[in-house]
Amino acid sequence: MGSRMAMEGASLMRAGLVLLMAAQVLSCNRGFYERMIKDLCLEKFKFDMGGLDRGLWCSWPNTMEIYEGLTNCTYQVALRMDCFWPNQVVDRFFMHIHQVYFHDCALTGRLIHDPPVSILAPFIAVPVLVTLLMTALVVWRSKRTEGVL
Repeated sequence: MGSRMAMEGASLMRAGLVLLMAAQVLSCNRGFYERMIKDLCLEKFKFDMGGLDRGLWCSWPNTMEIYEGLTNCTYQVALRMDCFWPNQVVDRFFMHIHQVYFHDCALTGRLIHDPPVSILAPFIAVPVLVTLLMTALVVWRSKRTEGVL
């Protein structure tokens, strides 16, 4: 495990040096920026998320540090490549991340489900009954006033 992390650290360091050299020559090459955030940021994110139990992916306290690291990585790469941040590349990148890792998560971190029937039924039945009663009252009242004239 330690040698694997050391190898990944060395490859990230090499990629970082390539990024720094390229940043001096280029000014925001979007294609290269996209490749760099995939190679640097996405690979680390995949590694970190892989170390987390899949059942915890929707738990913000468990994923917050990993997600913030990913966000910071895309920002740091943008700074070094003289790119604006956020940008369309980053937007598409994070849309992809959410589709792959967080597609089953609700905004609150819990899965969305319908309320139980015991709670849902009154919210449906009461308006229906009130509508029927009001309609009956209007019909009854209109027939009653017809006979008076």
